Amino acid sequence: DLRNNPGGLLDQAVAVSDEFLDRGEIVSTRGRHEEDIQRFNASKGDISSGKPIIVLINGGSASASEIVAGALQDHRRAIVLGTSSFGKGSVQTIIPLGGKGALRLTTARYYTPSGRSIQAKGIEPDIEVAQAKVEPLEDTGGRSEADLRGHLDEENPDADKTAADTDSQAVDDYQLAYALDLLRGISLVNDRAVN
Repeated sequence: DLRNNPGGLLDQAVAVSDEFLDRGEIVSTRGRHEEDIQRFNASKGDISSGKPIIVLINGGSASASEIVAGALQDHRRAIVLGTSSFGKGSVQTIIPLGGKGALRLTTARYYTPSGRSIQAKGIEPDIEVAQAKVEPLEDTGGRSEADLRGHLDEENPDADKTAADTDSQAVDDYQLAYALDLLRGISLVNDRAVN
């Protein structure tokens, strides 16, 4: 969840992206001259072993968080969901001036692996989902086996506890609920493909 993440250091964005990529470029910085290009590449190893990933972004996602979202999106390693990010894709260098002053000078721009500039454009989500207030439906009083007298007890009552806890958080977060539903759908399709 990179929503409202204003970013951080470039090396941390590269390190986070590298955790989910086996190879390829993560980000490049490009200045005015050809020799000013720097490329940052992934090393072998994906901590999630290729499991599906959804990255949540919004207008508060900026800088380093946009680098992570852009790298995972360009490598088709994650589905990016939410709204367009902020578009802070400039590299700034601080040049000390005499005394107590300093000059912050933009010296380069960040580019995703496919060559897209992040500056002022941001990252466009693969699936645009605006945040909305989700109102839970009233219980319609439907019956199930558990409502019947003498029903068999559930074998493992704690099995769905983690999923239920996550679902309760998603009630107030439409984007998160959408992402969880999408992950469940992807898992179902993948399970059927294996079987």
